[in-house]
Amino acid sequence: MAETPLRTVPDLTGLLLHAGHVLETQLTAALAEVGMTPRMQCVLLHALEGERTQIQLAELAYLDKTTMVGTVDALEKAGYAERKPSATDRRARIVAVTPAGAKAAAEGQRIVDKVHGDALAALAASQRKPFADSLAELVGGQLATPVEDQPVRRPRRRK
Repeated sequence: MAETPLRTVPDLTGLLLHAGHVLETQLTAALAEVGMTPRMQCVLLHALEGERTQIQLAELAYLDKTTMVGTVDALEKAGYAERKPSATDRRARIVAVTPAGAKAAAEGQRIVDKVHGDALAALAASQRKPFADSLAELVGGQLATPVEDQPVRRPRRRK
């Protein structure tokens, strides 16, 4: 049996994936108590920032078109948002947050902050800000842009 290669650098992918998965499940459970999902919360927050189309919101929330449509449908059904014509592009539809949606977004943000605060509480108080700052620096720098989509298949070889 071959030896396992020696790691020379911590497995950031594994650590970040695990932490992200656990945080997402905790956040999903907490937001479900008020009838929200993390996607709904994210879209509401970005829609509150200004007039944005579904496509713009999907990009900001890292959602594909199909997931975005379903998320906005859920927001409309809950009375939190509505699709309206854009003031600047008659072909585009914006997602407008209703007063009930603004209230739900505020409550959702309190929940998000609590979940994130609880996660950070596992660190010593003196480590929290440096950890968050370092993570933000990575995400804003080296890890800001994903590699372009890789082809699913290898190119055919010409004979």
